[in-house]
Amino acid sequence: MSNDPLKLTGNGHEVDLPVMEGSVGPKVIDIRKLYAQTDMFTFDPGFTSTASCESKITYIDGEKGELQYRGYPIEQLAADSDFMEVCYLLLFGELPTKAEKEKFVWDITHHTMLHEQLHRFFSGFRRDAHPMAIMVGVVGALAAFYHDSTEINDPHQRMVASYRLIAKIPTIAAMAYKYSVGQPFVYPSNDLSYAGNFLNMMFSVPSEDYKVNPILEEAMDLIFILHADHEQNASTSTVRLAGSSGANPFACIAAGIACLWGPAHGGANEACLNMLGEIGTVDRIPEFVARAKDKSDPFRLMGFGHRVYKNFDPRATVMRDTAHKVLKELGVDDPLFDVAMELEKIALEDPYFIEKKLYPNVDFYSGVILKAMGFPTEMFTVLFALARTSGWIAQWNEMIEDPTQKIGRPRQLFTGTPKRDYVELDER
Repeated sequence: MSNDPLKLTGNGHEVDLPVMEGSVGPKVIDIRKLYAQTDMFTFDPGFTSTASCESKITYIDGEKGELQYRGYPIEQLAADSDFMEVCYLLLFGELPTKAEKEKFVWDITHHTMLHEQLHRFFSGFRRDAHPMAIMVGVVGALAAFYHDSTEINDPHQRMVASYRLIAKIPTIAAMAYKYSVGQPFVYPSNDLSYAGNFLNMMFSVPSEDYKVNPILEEAMDLIFILHADHEQNASTSTVRLAGSSGANPFACIAAGIACLWGPAHGGANEACLNMLGEIGTVDRIPEFVARAKDKSDPFRLMGFGHRVYKNFDPRATVMRDTAHKVLKELGVDDPLFDVAMELEKIALEDPYFIEKKLYPNVDFYSGVILKAMGFPTEMFTVLFALARTSGWIAQWNEMIEDPTQKIGRPRQLFTGTPKRDYVELDER
């Protein structure tokens, strides 16, 4: 707490607002008592200037292009770690020892199967149901099957629920895909890695052997790491808001998935692929680049720039090499990838893009990678939800343990009709 409060004077009030200081990042004005002292609220649409909580999990510096999980730069984790280790780090605050990691991986691996009766849920959906609709429904339904891990005030039950969610989300995601294409569900395999097991459940069929490609497995694991958490974004805030009411963890994660479904949030990489398809061929790129530069044209280049990162997206820097590696490994002949690579080249060299800092972001590269690996675009947001579950769970646990946390209750600036008297029907 700073000893130098912020003085607010005006409208007949003079108040001192405490200033709080974190370990890094901007200082924060404590306005918890502002309404009591002034009978006024603050107005902050989207809460873009409001710290809704205190957190020790993820730090972002948008100006510098930095992303850290528990203090570790994302570049180091992407290069030297794996997703299971990152999950442990997000949950417990420290990297695991060898023994801790082995036990954690074993525990997650042996929670990947779903209750057999859950399989019947899928037949209740239309065959053409969007996988995210299925995810919202099935994840929310987990609370009906795992009653022994819904008591949020019991630390042991919270941890059991955390493990179950991280373990079962890939199984649910793969089943949602299999259901949509009419293929039989593939059960988890305990001898595979987290990423390898997911790829096996997605793409193997009982009629033939399937061997996980190590380069694709590495790319999948990297995508999971880069999307594991991203501070207090819309879906994470939704998880915290739902959790603030005391809702069970499965309901909270289902709420986060529902929020992530929005095209302005989790659907960005799908929108990027749609844009590449609209461009179609390399020879049409100059036309669309010119349109992007024209302020009077509504066309936008998706997958470039970022709301938070004002310089560059550190995750995109990591993902770029992986995208090229995957395309080379698969040797896919698709005009869309030619368009993507030419657009990348222009964005990194064109003065307009450099000046506006419109660098390719993580959604640009992840969309290219996932399409090359054979994922349909409607599964892109599902994969985002799969990876982000670890961060949501860490944030949810932190919120439950925070003694200052209260049920979320935003205020409003009311601009509707003032109080008036009811008029009888015959008199209107």
